[in-house]
Amino acid sequence: MVNSNHNLHMRKLNAGAAVAGLLCFTLGAGFGCSSDNTPTGATAAGAGGTAAGSSSAAGSAVQGGAPSGGSASGSSGQVNGVAGSPSGGVGPSAGSGGAPSAGQSGAPALSGAGGALASAGAGGSASGGCTRELLKATIDSYFKALATHDPSTLPLADDLKFTENGKVSKPAEAPLWKTAGTLKYAHSALDTELCMSASEAVVPDGTTDIPVAVRLKVVNQKITEIETIAARAGDYTGVTSNTAALAASKDTIKWEEAVPADKRNTREELTGWMTKYFKQFPQGVCNTTSTCKRMENGGGNFVCDQQAGCAAMTSTTVLKPHLVMADVETGLGVGFTLFTGGHPDMHMFKMYGGQVYAVSAILSKGDSTGWD
Repeated sequence: MVNSNHNLHMRKLNAGAAVAGLLCFTLGAGFGCSSDNTPTGATAAGAGGTAAGSSSAAGSAVQGGAPSGGSASGSSGQVNGVAGSPSGGVGPSAGSGGAPSAGQSGAPALSGAGGALASAGAGGSASGGCTRELLKATIDSYFKALATHDPSTLPLADDLKFTENGKVSKPAEAPLWKTAGTLKYAHSALDTELCMSASEAVVPDGTTDIPVAVRLKVVNQKITEIETIAARAGDYTGVTSNTAALAASKDTIKWEEAVPADKRNTREELTGWMTKYFKQFPQGVCNTTSTCKRMENGGGNFVCDQQAGCAAMTSTTVLKPHLVMADVETGLGVGFTLFTGGHPDMHMFKMYGGQVYAVSAILSKGDSTGWD
């Protein structure tokens, strides 16, 4: 049963969305949708012809806006947006080639107080040399520093920007940095192209475990951006946080498990899906499986397309993401926005074979994301 707060948002948004039919989208070509939002085909302009399966898209993740536009292109047959993939694809099996989680052996360590990230062959630059091991080590060191309430152990850039629930401050002055305990759970998306990580975590806030989202950006072996969403009781009404369910999702959804190469979606497909989801919510919920579930702060466990749809792309923007990122290896897409009602929001989804199998959101309370 959908919570009353979510239902209210759905009714308001549906009333304002004058869109035709339930058509899965691309900016350059259209998809038909079956009743469970499975794409039935696509055709791109130019000599490339049909763009069935896992085609590349012209958009790319950018900070400060949605993926950049582009038309369906000539001989390659590429399309801009989310390309369809054959339905019924089999996902990765349990225990197959999963990427190690943050803190596991093999990740490079960080050097001492205020030092640089250990190289281990990873430059840490957003423009090149960034590795998954570097990002995992940064996540691990961040949560350790958070638990000791001592940011001086981290290699923070002089121009670091830090936010908690949309408020800009220094880490040591933020509420969670004063109360956090030892990390209890986290799963993360690693975007080596942007040299960013995005984690959904369970962290003690004093004596109470809470859902927390953390985004870290590394440039030249220094952390330059930290975006935090700490979801405390009452911050997002209508859905009760469930940290146990959030932690259990690692086994059921296998967030960090690598997707087999033949089932992987491209970076552009992942970022394009997330951008449309926000832009036309709730009419941007496309290509979800019939069993896809959506969590909010670990709670809810809603069917992904409940009171939602997949409409043709329009110029109307419902929710503007300030950043969209992707982890192609594990099939994770992540987006950050200010959800309706004043809620700094991070959404993460798992996608492979052109279909979305799970969506998880961490939402708190605030007038701004601090990054708009």
